[in-house]
Amino acid sequence: LKFIFGPSAVPALDLVDQRSVTRLRSPSGRTLYQVLGNSGKLYTCYSSCHFCTCPAFGFSVLQKSESLLCKHILAVYLSQAMGACQELSVSEEQLTNILLAEEEDEG
Repeated sequence: LKFIFGPSAVPALDLVDQRSVTRLRSPSGRTLYQVLGNSGKLYTCYSSCHFCTCPAFGFSVLQKSESLLCKHILAVYLSQAMGACQELSVSEEQLTNILLAEEEDEG
């Protein structure tokens, strides 16, 4: 994994080991992932479009194109493959509020 994903591999595996990845699912079937980072901050990840709200994703992946993904997105993919995701059912309103909170953080 380290050969393919570089320095994100080991921290991503640590996040999976710590059960830091939670899949949120609404009644309509919409899903998103939240990853509790080592700093204690919660990052929202969208595996369907390969996006994370962390600063490393914005800088290393989007701006510099130095990396394919951040450790949070890799942790989501690994936890999916290993069946290690926490599962949380949320209402449509709760999911919308999470998405709106992320938008406010960026603005």
